[in-house]
Amino acid sequence: MKKVFKLEGLDCAHCAAKIEEKISKLEGVKSVVINFMTTKMTLESIDENFEEIVANVKKLINEIEPDVNMVKA
Repeated sequence: MKKVFKLEGLDCAHCAAKIEEKISKLEGVKSVVINFMTTKMTLESIDENFEEIVANVKKLINEIEPDVNMVKA
C-alpha cells in the first residue's frame, strides 16, 4: 500500500533526512520519500500491517522531532 502524508511543522532539512533514513529501516516499509520543500512523505509498505506501520512511523517521527504532526494529505 502506498499513501502520502503531510508532515506539519517540519522545518529542518536535516531532520527530514534523518526521519526518512530511520523510517526506511522499519520492518515492513518498502520505501519512504520525504520531500522537504512540500513537507510531504510518501510511504509504501506491506498491506497486511499498514496501520501498525503507520503508528510506528508516527512514534518514530515524534521521537526525532516532537513538533511534527503526520496527517493524511
